[in-house]
Amino acid sequence: MSFDMDVDVVIVGAGGCGLTAAIALHEACPQASVAVLDKAERACGNTVLSSGSIPASGTRFQRAAGVHDTPEMFQEDLGRIAGEHEAMHLTRALTETSARLVEWLVDRANVRLTLVETYKHIGHRVHRLHSPPSRRGADLVDDLLRECERLGIPVAWSNGVSDVRRLDGERFCVECATPDGAVTRIGARHVVLASNGYAANRRLLARFVPEVAAAPYGGGMGSEGEAIAWGEALGAGLANMKAYQGHASLADPHGALVTWTVIEKGGFIVDASGQRFGDESMGYSAFSAVELQRTGPFWVIADTQVRDVTAAGQEEYAELVTHGGVLTGTAQALSARCGIDADGLQATLNVARASAAGAADPFGRTQWGLGPLGDTLTATRISPAIFHTQGGLAVDADGRVLRADGSPIAGLWAGGGAACGISGNRGSLGYMSGNGLLAALGLGLRIGQAAGAEIKEATS
Repeated sequence: MSFDMDVDVVIVGAGGCGLTAAIALHEACPQASVAVLDKAERACGNTVLSSGSIPASGTRFQRAAGVHDTPEMFQEDLGRIAGEHEAMHLTRALTETSARLVEWLVDRANVRLTLVETYKHIGHRVHRLHSPPSRRGADLVDDLLRECERLGIPVAWSNGVSDVRRLDGERFCVECATPDGAVTRIGARHVVLASNGYAANRRLLARFVPEVAAAPYGGGMGSEGEAIAWGEALGAGLANMKAYQGHASLADPHGALVTWTVIEKGGFIVDASGQRFGDESMGYSAFSAVELQRTGPFWVIADTQVRDVTAAGQEEYAELVTHGGVLTGTAQALSARCGIDADGLQATLNVARASAAGAADPFGRTQWGLGPLGDTLTATRISPAIFHTQGGLAVDADGRVLRADGSPIAGLWAGGGAACGISGNRGSLGYMSGNGLLAALGLGLRIGQAAGAEIKEATS
């Protein structure tokens, strides 16, 4: 078969994983030719929609802040949340890579990252989240794109890949549709599947996680699961397919994330009866499953101190406050305005204040952030949603796609949402903040370095 283009590596997807893999590949093997393809017209995937938080243990930024952390501590924290699962080798590899990843992003990829010291999020015993100063994943992707441009790595937008198939024992044919509708065939010895997961594909959700097949979706619209189809056609195995990241706090109807920091600082969640219905400290992903079993709407109740402290450190939440998504008033006034049962909310508020002051909480919650809420409260209407899947193609520690028998498929790599993750295999229960980006960028780094080493060895 003749090709319109012939390269060493095709990277499918220009998000956090794909761009990191491209930069790492260029560093490991500058002579390797690469094509990065994305079906969207601009960067709009789940990395862009995230807070850009990458958990890492033992970084120099932690040491400078006096934070002691190790990969073993990180693994223990993940284990408490996710339990044993089908990709424990990735948990070990990614936690051990995490400090190197963050420092490589800053030093070699020119990404702006700082240690987040104002919150830790559920499951992390120490401050280990590193994110752009803005706490926006869009800035993380912009920095990666800027580095690709500086290095001369081509990124082709509006080039949707329609097929990835093996032609012979060594080469792949990647077909993509160009903006004018023409089909381009690209030959490559290596293909990196970095096209995210399948949370926007209702058919695949029904196959793997039917309990959320009809749930609202809050992630990138490009997450349609093409990598699963291509991988299975090429003989790939799957792992951790029951796992997904939900979020219990999507602003309704604004659509913006209501950061879980509001909960961690002392807020709680009620339904129309004004009553709580679970331990919010289990985390935003696990609590989404609790909400999905009930009938909404739901509200985050906090106070102006929590609001102001949170808004001071997180721009997206500050914008929600500015645009009227966070209502303010007394318990009685908010009840009337939101349609919440006033007596129920007041009773819940009394119990929550007592629990925050040291009394036993009916749901077992022990962490109340800034303490009992004040008299001037805030209310934000929310709904639960699924954001991204955490299961995918089975891969080894460097992102090589594996068959069901554990043997690698030569030249085929996967990372990010296209690959199995480290969030266990129990629905939304195993997700800890940053798991998705650690898997995306951590595997991107490892794929780029491993594929670059293979190309360099083959051409030497």
